[in-house]
Amino acid sequence: MSPLAGTQLAEEAEALICDLREALAAAGDPACAAQQRAYLKSDMEMYGVGVPAARRIAQAAAASHPGLWREAADWRAVLHQVWDGAERREERFAVLAIIRSKHSAPHADRIDSLALYEHLLRTGQWWDLVDEASHAVGLVVLAHPAAAARMRAWARDADLWVRRSAIICQLQHKERTDLDLLRDVVEANQDDGEFFIRKAIGWALRDYARTDGRWVRAFVEAHPRLSPLSRREALKHL
Repeated sequence: MSPLAGTQLAEEAEALICDLREALAAAGDPACAAQQRAYLKSDMEMYGVGVPAARRIAQAAAASHPGLWREAADWRAVLHQVWDGAERREERFAVLAIIRSKHSAPHADRIDSLALYEHLLRTGQWWDLVDEASHAVGLVVLAHPAAAARMRAWARDADLWVRRSAIICQLQHKERTDLDLLRDVVEANQDDGEFFIRKAIGWALRDYARTDGRWVRAFVEAHPRLSPLSRREALKHL
């Protein structure tokens, strides 16, 4: 099946955006919006819809437009359009929810989806969006060992959020964790003083410690340059 024609794709994408905005506005709470915006230090306005509700709304809207998700090219183009055209932060949450949904299953772990995810990281520029996008990055890393080379490059990128994603993209991979990759992305950032990087290192190591605590303890002992925060987080449950 070929991708939708340009005009048809644009019309369906606009219909999806309208559905999302109407549903999010109806579910929004201005008081919550102010609180959430302050908590997230968001430059974007917010509807005041919690993450679980935003996910449900996004999935329902996606289900109403099945033609948008059949082809990988359409899927990428539509998500890119919704993300870049977002007027309020929850519209970006919606993109991330659609990526996690069944509608994205044929496309989310494709290696060519990394270009979309990298765009989300570079334009999201805050932990709530970046951490969720990193889950999608992890799907690609699991499915394609060749993606590890990209993660090693990301781990040395000038953008701290791209680096953070390279560090945390293997969260919850458990016994499927690529330990050589985990070691390399941590070592590339062990001297970084940025809080979000130090926290990411500790988080990644703490998560893997649930699978192999001895490996993590040995790794921390062998890397005395890790920050106190990273060390404390890594060993938190050991």
